[in-house]
Amino acid sequence: MAEASLSRLKHALAVYGDRRVLSILLFGFSSGLPLALTGSTLSVWLADIGVSLKTIGFFAAVAMPYALKFLWAPLVDRVRLPGLAPLMGHRRSWMLVTQLALMAAIVALGNSVPQQEPMLTAALAVLVAFLSATQDIVIDAYRVEILRADQYAAGAAMVQFGYRMGMLVSGAGALFLADRMPWGTVFAIVAVIQAVGVVAVLMNPEPAARGAEDLAAEAAVAKRVTGRSSGLAAWLYVAVVAPFHEFMTRNGVGTALLILAFIVFYKFGDALAGSMTNPFLIKLGFTKSEIAEVVKLFGLVATLAGLALGGVMIRLLGLFRALMICGVLQLLSNLMFVAQATVGADIGFLALTIAVENLAGGMGSAVFVAYLSGLCNLAFTATQYALLSSLAVVGRTVLSTGGGAIAEAVGWVHFFMLTSLAAVPGLLLLLLLRRAGMGLRTAQ
Repeated sequence: MAEASLSRLKHALAVYGDRRVLSILLFGFSSGLPLALTGSTLSVWLADIGVSLKTIGFFAAVAMPYALKFLWAPLVDRVRLPGLAPLMGHRRSWMLVTQLALMAAIVALGNSVPQQEPMLTAALAVLVAFLSATQDIVIDAYRVEILRADQYAAGAAMVQFGYRMGMLVSGAGALFLADRMPWGTVFAIVAVIQAVGVVAVLMNPEPAARGAEDLAAEAAVAKRVTGRSSGLAAWLYVAVVAPFHEFMTRNGVGTALLILAFIVFYKFGDALAGSMTNPFLIKLGFTKSEIAEVVKLFGLVATLAGLALGGVMIRLLGLFRALMICGVLQLLSNLMFVAQATVGADIGFLALTIAVENLAGGMGSAVFVAYLSGLCNLAFTATQYALLSSLAVVGRTVLSTGGGAIAEAVGWVHFFMLTSLAAVPGLLLLLLLRRAGMGLRTAQ
């Protein structure tokens, strides 16, 4: 029994040595860099210069493009960029263009003045988020298409490794630099580092086209619906309607809606707590350097450990049990912030709080991304993954925008208790999916 378990563990870990899996690390880094910049770093910047807690809470809506990226994902999926696509390939050309635009937008954001022109700052932050979301559309499609189905869990962990490292640079790195130089210079440095994404594009190949049979089937439906096999109407059907039609009819509309609801709520409690973590620590009395050292640097170790565990858990325990265990751990980890609010600005206890929260969050992220990857039909990868991941971001945007107002109304202790309760609906939906026997098999 012990030898069999050890063999399974070795097999589960061996997948991390595959070149395709390793290449995902750089793409994950490129995705994570702008996200932290318009998320945690932006909130610290605003808190540091005296912007109100309530206003900071509403700045969470800056990330709205991440929740709406499915709207323009069909264009990314089907439109080939003239000149670049024949030279570099469809996916790689889109990644290169968005990465170069991101570098320019980040510099512009860092040169804005929130105290004098808050709307301009918000608009530039939205632009960065829009370009970042567009980059994510292509990178997520690339990852799903370049890997085999049995590599999705390892790929999910690897993209999250890179993702967290990118967030570390634009999070902890930005905070360290902000204590020593102007914020505008900090943002310019981050923009230069964003060039890592350009290097990743140039180093890696274009994925082979897959899903031709399903694409042909939807093209046949387009002909019946529009009366034509070509032209704008047929193209729009295949690009915009077909990805949603295929997903909604694959296992039945009822199951599809249940899956979508689960995706919205699985990490809602974790996202709600995360939206106010940095303002909470600032108000509690921690310095920016302390936040950088513990939350970003020390927390990264716990997150990476959680990602590795999550990537292995699916192969050892199966998808359902991995999702359930990680969901429960995420719920419990939010209660550590309740204890932190009681203890106060104790740096040692903060290390424990962040270790528990990041370990659970990392495990949950790895299994959740693997689940989303397995739900995609390779004929419509970019559009379907964009839809699924956009819904997952709803908890971090629309549903989390009132986090600051709630914290002001009930206090930090009750706020973090509520974030734990917010994780319960996702677990109940997971049980319903298990009972229905659908929506969990594809990612296993």
